[in-house]
Amino acid sequence: MSIATKIQGAIENASWIRRMFEEGAALTARFGAENVYDFTLGNPAVEPPEAFRRELRKLAEQPIPGMHRYMNNAGYDFTRQAVAEFLSEQTGLAITSGHIVMICGAGAGLNVVFKTILNPGEEVIILAPFFVEYKFYVDNHGGTTKEVWTDRETFQPDIKAIEAAIGPNTRALLINSPNNPTGVVYTAETLTALGTMLERKQKELKRTIYVISDEPYARLAFDGNKVPPVFQSIRNSIVVTSHSKDLALPGERIGYLAANPAMDDCALFMEGAVFCNRVLGFVNAPALMQRLVAGLQRESVDVSEYQHKRDVLYYHLTGLGFKMVKPGGGFYLFPQSPLEDDVAFVRKALDHNILLVPGSGFGAPGYFRIAYCVDMGVIKRSLPAWDKLAKDVGL
Repeated sequence: MSIATKIQGAIENASWIRRMFEEGAALTARFGAENVYDFTLGNPAVEPPEAFRRELRKLAEQPIPGMHRYMNNAGYDFTRQAVAEFLSEQTGLAITSGHIVMICGAGAGLNVVFKTILNPGEEVIILAPFFVEYKFYVDNHGGTTKEVWTDRETFQPDIKAIEAAIGPNTRALLINSPNNPTGVVYTAETLTALGTMLERKQKELKRTIYVISDEPYARLAFDGNKVPPVFQSIRNSIVVTSHSKDLALPGERIGYLAANPAMDDCALFMEGAVFCNRVLGFVNAPALMQRLVAGLQRESVDVSEYQHKRDVLYYHLTGLGFKMVKPGGGFYLFPQSPLEDDVAFVRKALDHNILLVPGSGFGAPGYFRIAYCVDMGVIKRSLPAWDKLAKDVGL
């Protein structure tokens, strides 16, 4: 075998998201793009806000000498300061540029955090349903994962189940709100209860247990609500995020990690994170994107567009008999599969040119994911196909 055995196995069990995306390409070639309804990939169809284009034009027309050179591995100080000021406003905490590292998207940021905090064999608790890459990120740095289910009625974290899973080898808990794949926003009450429980367990075990909050969807909250800041509820917390969703820049790979200033040994963690950002090969986040997002911390895509798409699909599908928790943010629906075998259901949906991802790909057999970040035209054209699919499976 010419590649590592572990990687060969990972490829064979690769992401269902990409697998179904490839099925979509084949269907598109056969039936035409207008007759295929691809809900597989969280790749926003919306364009970045006008403020981004304005800043991009300005830099292109009036380039700054040296703007493409290396900078501090943590990123430009003015960008980190802009992020820190925004977070201070959101949390009421005294966050400075020294608590921020600019990163190559949230995936890179999570790898930086895990490399910084994990000793070989230490555990990271992940909450099911979860983004499948989490397991690979932890494994990259010698850690192991322990899966704990959220409440199956609400998909809120189950505090008692998390507490039961914590042991002397637990190093971190990874949370994601609004959640991929469920779209659920974790409440302030849940986060406060989680923080209280963790303070007790850390005293009991005499060790720091980090909460890593993966937040690329944090500005995509619906119905006039906001995503509660984790820093206000959990002391040993780290936020990892990107502008892939809120500014519709997934291909630019720009984001940041932020450490709660109240965290144990915060300065040492930050020193480790800057070092790991360098030695993992990221070196620094993209220079041009850092300059652009510095002035865009209060900008966002039009969230009402995502809310409208959620409502069109949610009410149509629940009207057909599909059962699901109504999402509070993000751009995913996570209904129960009407067939016991969620993979079989997703295969059945292909008969109607609907592309979905089985819940098995998120550690949650019996469900399926819909990414509704597509054009509204795709959603509307898909509705008759959903009607036929529902009838086909007995709804």
